[in-house]
Amino acid sequence: MTANGPAAGNNGQYGAGTPSPGEEASVAAEDEQQDGAPARPSTAGALLWTAAAVPLPGIAHLRMRRRVAGGVILGLYLAGIAALAVWAMSLGRSGPDTLTSVASLALRSGWLMAAMGTVFVVAVLWLTVIVHSWAITRPRRASTGARLLSGAVVVLLCLTVAAPSALALHGGYTAYEALNSIFGGPEREDLPPHNAADPWDGADRVNVLLIGSDSADNRYGVRTDTMIVASMDPHTGEAVLIGLPRNLENVRFPEDSALAERYPEPYGFDMLLNDVYQTVAEEPEELAINPHVPDPSADTLKAVIGHNLDLDISYYAMVDMMGFRDLIDAIGGIRVTIEDPIPYGVHGGVLEPGVRVLDGHEALWYGRSRVNTDDYGRMGRQGCLIKYVTEQVEPTTVLTGYRELAGATQRTLSTDIPQSKVPAFIELADLVTDTGEMSTLQLSPPQVNTANPDWDAVRALVVETLSPEGPDGDELPTGSPSPSDPAVPGEEGTEDDRTEWQEYTGLDEPSPADPGRQVGEEASDLNALCP
Repeated sequence: MTANGPAAGNNGQYGAGTPSPGEEASVAAEDEQQDGAPARPSTAGALLWTAAAVPLPGIAHLRMRRRVAGGVILGLYLAGIAALAVWAMSLGRSGPDTLTSVASLALRSGWLMAAMGTVFVVAVLWLTVIVHSWAITRPRRASTGARLLSGAVVVLLCLTVAAPSALALHGGYTAYEALNSIFGGPEREDLPPHNAADPWDGADRVNVLLIGSDSADNRYGVRTDTMIVASMDPHTGEAVLIGLPRNLENVRFPEDSALAERYPEPYGFDMLLNDVYQTVAEEPEELAINPHVPDPSADTLKAVIGHNLDLDISYYAMVDMMGFRDLIDAIGGIRVTIEDPIPYGVHGGVLEPGVRVLDGHEALWYGRSRVNTDDYGRMGRQGCLIKYVTEQVEPTTVLTGYRELAGATQRTLSTDIPQSKVPAFIELADLVTDTGEMSTLQLSPPQVNTANPDWDAVRALVVETLSPEGPDGDELPTGSPSPSDPAVPGEEGTEDDRTEWQEYTGLDEPSPADPGRQVGEEASDLNALCP
């Protein structure tokens, strides 16, 4: 009877496992006596202090008079916040140059790994502080329901830190995987090792072959319908886009190559320039210049075009035309000015005139449509697209949309640009946008006969366009007159007033209606050609 007296009464009144008010007071007194620590708060109070530890880690430790631990935790946290604030302010004062540097860092796998490691460590430590804050503030005795409810609240508090950290880690890993997938090729043995202080090894120009491939279901293999050599001055940012029509014939091949042996000059290769890629793809071991690279066909096409233009083209970048729309969607669309309706597709679609922001599908057809125009007209629009993209894609776009960009580029882009050169290319692109001029030289009629091109004359055109001085030491013009200007001055009403375009087409219009369509043997400013 004695054993079942008071205990039985308490259990009957408060339930099994539930402390009575006297027991709670006794436990609180015991807590306060241990190491001089204050009494633990109630369950609700402990949850409030734990919640406060999310934005202010260490505050709960200070509440429980754990001054050293709380001071260190809170001090490190506030110091980190202050450092981030100073960094953000410096970015704001420094402008786009610093943003470009940050975007360059985001495209370095080593930096990404370090950033992901930092995020992981900080997240784990933060979660540990949150859980420990609850452990030192929770009451020693509580009902089962209170313990379950408080445990659920602590888990939710942890998720406020864990969820964004996991999202950041996933984005970082996506970018890291894309970088190693796209730019993971080995450094070229025929080039000097990468030097961060001089990434272009003293070269006067950096030449990159831009390839747009089309592997639609209604055609066999891959056709490279877009081929543009982007030649950039790494000192001034001046850039020239040399457009090669897909229907160039009588292509020459480098001496001592398997292609030159299979298709000897002068008329050995009876197909078009856009057939070179697929020709090599069908027999890479026999025809590729280097069959051991990741894409022997693209590498060979780069060498063939470089041989025909007498240019040292160091790198190529190839984008699938259908995947191009994913890239445009990833950057939020592209703004263009359309002066005349552009019909496209087989279902009667039309890009209406006006200033419009084109999504990926529309941008694809802006650069692809040949309705009411020809190959050379769409070549011009493709040059305009490159201009619009370089002008409108800011470093902040790379930083804020890197997950979408990483996914899109991994699916659609292939290149032999090594990862070590990526930051230098980011800075070069920024230089082209900020201080350089962008012009175009299209190797199309009337300046080049695509059916029977004079390759020596073509090489001369390219040399004159890219050389800062002419053969006599005179400065060459940076751009050509508008195609609407008379090609040869003369008396009004005479044949001498007719423009080169009128002479070529026999039409009354003094210049092409297609945006970006360049006429003449001198590179034309894209700002004048593109609306």
